[in-house]
Amino acid sequence: AAALAGALPALGVDGARRLGLVETAGAGGDDAVRARVDLRPYEAVDGAGTVDWWIASDLGELATGGALRTDHVLGVGGASTTLAQVTVRPQVGRTLDLGTGCGIQALHASRHSAAVVGTDISGRALAFARFNAALAGLGDAALDLRLGSMLEPVAGERFDLVVSNPPFVITPRAAADVPTYEYRDGGRTGDAIVSDLITSVGDVLAPGGVAQLLGNWEVRRGESWDERVGAWLDASGLDGWVVQRELQDPAQYAETWIRDGGTTPERDPAAWRARYAAWLADFASRDVEGIGFGVVTLRRPEADGPRLRRLEEVTGTVRQPLGPAIGASLAAQDWLRARDDAALAAERLVVAEDVTEERYLRPGGTDPQVVLLRQGGGLGRTVQVGTALGGLVGACDGELTVGQIVGALGALLDVGADAVAADVLPEVRGLVRDGLLLPS
Repeated sequence: AAALAGALPALGVDGARRLGLVETAGAGGDDAVRARVDLRPYEAVDGAGTVDWWIASDLGELATGGALRTDHVLGVGGASTTLAQVTVRPQVGRTLDLGTGCGIQALHASRHSAAVVGTDISGRALAFARFNAALAGLGDAALDLRLGSMLEPVAGERFDLVVSNPPFVITPRAAADVPTYEYRDGGRTGDAIVSDLITSVGDVLAPGGVAQLLGNWEVRRGESWDERVGAWLDASGLDGWVVQRELQDPAQYAETWIRDGGTTPERDPAAWRARYAAWLADFASRDVEGIGFGVVTLRRPEADGPRLRRLEEVTGTVRQPLGPAIGASLAAQDWLRARDDAALAAERLVVAEDVTEERYLRPGGTDPQVVLLRQGGGLGRTVQVGTALGGLVGACDGELTVGQIVGALGALLDVGADAVAADVLPEVRGLVRDGLLLPS
């Protein structure tokens, strides 16, 4: 109790007990107390700057020494941090945090949104979210917290930003011995929770609105991950950009999530074996060979034109927070969509400050065999460029238009401006979209 009083000098032991944060620890009487919840400081950086809060959630299995309760409210984990860092953060009117849990995404959104709605199927989670908002110093009306499944509590409404760390874990539905947890298991077969959200979230997006979510998807025999997820993007009718960050085999995936629920082979070997077998049998029933994890960004375009449809695998280190880079790429997509090749040729471009160039030459050679452009921030892309494109990028200092540079390269390479334009303009669009080249 003395240690607790020193840690919480304003609240005190009695205040912590009245709030339900601690309880008397039994034989120790008033001299010993035990935590009833997990309460810890949270400091992070997102696209809007640095945050410093206290976050309460349920105690994890390392603290309790046993399996989790099925209505367990998770604290801030790796997935939560990832979503917070990749979220775009312009000043917006309305934000929806779908599956708010302990409320961490809603708290982030409250700093750049006029109104924030948080939904969850768990009343216990909403209670933690409300408590954490109070700890962060937000007023009672700062978060509009609603009980309900998926988009049901906000049907008919429109939002400028939707963020979701949904219950995307793929858990066997037919196995009686496999517990399901509200914070991670969506109650659907396979990856249906993620596919349903991708194809339906457009119903609540305002024009220009962006939705960002995390998800798992099954990679089935004879089908690539981007075929499967790409079909969901097509059905959504939205701009879509999916980055797969990780791919696990079924056995590794099963072990990860069985342990996450507090079951280990040391603590309960019989339950471990039964649940492991159920997970593998469930995946085998659908010919699942791998499970992907990634970030999905969707947007309802404000204007007609070709849709953004991008699916890529990026497993290396990225520079967080990614939200500003994702937002800049979406803005660049709009900028490019409004310009045909003639209009693009009339623009002046500059090389982004984080871009460097690497040249590889044979010993004694004067002409590089390979030229690479490396991006220091964002997704850290590396682009190999040919002679014409490398020359164009090198001349992009804002003085000359793209068309003027293309004309000079055509004369220098003795191939004509039209041939150079046909070669480099599609690549220039890619460099603008990815932030290596910027409008002057």
